Parts: sequence; structure tokens; C-alpha cells
Amino acid sequence: MLELRDITKGYAEGRKVLANLDYTLNTGEYIAIMGESGVGKSTLLNLIAGLDTPDAGEVRINGIAISSLDDDAATKLRREQFGFIFQAFHVLPHLTLAQNIALPLLLNGEAIDRVELMLEQIGLRGRGHHFPRQLSGGELQRVAIARALIHRPKLVLADEPTGNLDPDTAHEILQLIRAEIKANGAMGIIVTHSHLAAATADSVLNLTMEGLHATQPLQPV
Repeated sequence: MLELRDITKGYAEGRKVLANLDYTLNTGEYIAIMGESGVGKSTLLNLIAGLDTPDAGEVRINGIAISSLDDDAATKLRREQFGFIFQAFHVLPHLTLAQNIALPLLLNGEAIDRVELMLEQIGLRGRGHHFPRQLSGGELQRVAIARALIHRPKLVLADEPTGNLDPDTAHEILQLIRAEIKANGAMGIIVTHSHLAAATADSVLNLTMEGLHATQPLQPV
């Protein structure tokens, strides 16, 4: 279970983007968060992941407040339990595609499996030996998504995961993200401006200064 309790966060110039935000996400649920630019969607994901700290309130994972963990414990939690899909990819240029995807498994001391399967599922079969410099932006995004899913995380956080993908590839990748979340009994949050992406979630919420609000269901894809 993910709990957001009275979360408040502002920018250095004093402008608040999140104020007294409360929300609970249960195991097995997959939600999409939409909203206007600048309302704090990416900031919220960073707070949930423990990459940033709220000005007030707390984020709790299975009853544990992330703010109560020291740096080593917080890093271990993120490494083992979280899968974060960044807008900026953060693919390591000196590693091959296969090595980039396998990185969470190596860091967690797990068997290196599923790499070839993930390469196939993201449409890059047979290219594991290639380096990031040989890929397009859309291909790099797919590698980042595979890396975030390879270790079967219990919480998947995706920030505009299909922004560099064509519609057909985006559809396939969105189905993969959903399938992995459901198969692993995980929780998932996707932040997106795309109705195509949001429609693959169980429910869609709109983020405003007043909090998270349910919207009308979108047509599934």
C-alpha cells in the first residue's frame, strides 16, 4: 500500500505545487494522473520515489515512512521495490542495451534472466549488444522502460513513458507496462498528458492544487 498523507511541496520562489495532498493506492491498482503543466505531477512522482522530500506530510510504503529511512535503507527500497521510468531515460552510455536492462538485477544480486524476453517485448530483439549511441530517442525510451520492469518491482512510477514513441509502439509499450504491473501484483502510477496512455490504467485522476480528483472513465485501448 502507498499512502500520501498531507503532502505539501513548494518551489524555491515560494509557489506551492502540492498542498495537503492525501491519497491511498492499494496493491494491484494502476492509476493515471493527468493535469495541466506545472501542477506538480512529476514532483509528486519524485516525492513518492524518495528522490525529493515534501515540505510537510509524509509518504508511506507498506506502513513505513520513507522519510524515516536513512540513505542506505531508502536506496535499498528504491532499488529492490521501485521501477521508475524517467522522461530523460538515464540510460548509461558505456553499457550495452542488455547490460542497461539487466542493471537492476545485478544491483539486487538476482539472476540475470528475462533480458532477452524484455528486448523482444520492446521490439529490440537481437540488439542487446548495441550501445545507446546507436539508438533513436524512441528506442532509448523503450530500453529505459524495460530496465524499470525487469526486476518485477512492486511500485512502478512512469513519467510520460510514451512521449517519444509512435502510436503503434506506444500502444504495445503501454500494454506491456500494464501487464507487468498486473502479473506481479504491483502498484502503478503513470503521469501523462496522453489520453491514449491514461486509458490503459484502472482509473484516471486529475491533479490540481485542491488535490487528486477522479475523472470520467476513458475509453480503454
